[in-house]
Parts: sequence; C-alpha cells; structure tokens
Amino acid sequence: MIWTVIGASVAVFSWKLLGYLVPRKFIGDSFRAFADRVTVVLLAALVGIQGFTSTGEIEFDARIPALGVAALLLWIRVPYILVILAAAITAAILRFLLGL
Repeated sequence: MIWTVIGASVAVFSWKLLGYLVPRKFIGDSFRAFADRVTVVLLAALVGIQGFTSTGEIEFDARIPALGVAALLLWIRVPYILVILAAAITAAILRFLLGL
C-alpha cells in the first residue's frame, strides 16, 4: 500500500513539474480556460461525494452544516485556517450534542 501511495505521489509531482516546464506559447487560451473549468468541476464533485454521501447513500450528518459554515466564511473572505477550524468545531459540536 505504501509503495502505491509513494508511486502515485511521484507521478503527480512529475506531471506538475512538467506543467511548469512547458513554454507558455504551447498553451493556448482555450486550453487554459478548459483547465480552469476542469479544476472547479473536480473540486465540486469531490465536495459532493465526500460531503453528502456515506457508504454509497446520501446522508445528512454533521458534515453538511459544517460545509455550510465553511462556505459562508469563505464567501466573506475569512482566512482559510479559520474556515477549517470553524467547520471542524461546528461538526464536533453537532456530533457531541446531537449525535449526528
């Protein structure tokens, strides 16, 4: 298992390094716009899968209000570390008090 993680990390790092080495003249505006959109879509999919599902089913638990708190704080431009702390505290309190 550990070798798989190390191999995947090396592969991802090599692709990132390759991205820095490609001259800008080979990357068009349409490709850059596509790459920006793909990043947002993948992040949204990750949040949707990790935030709203458990064992393959949609589930309402402490993650959803914590995600709402994080979204609100990001919207008003609170520093990222405070967003993470507030979301974690929200989830912890809800799990402790309500058993979510």
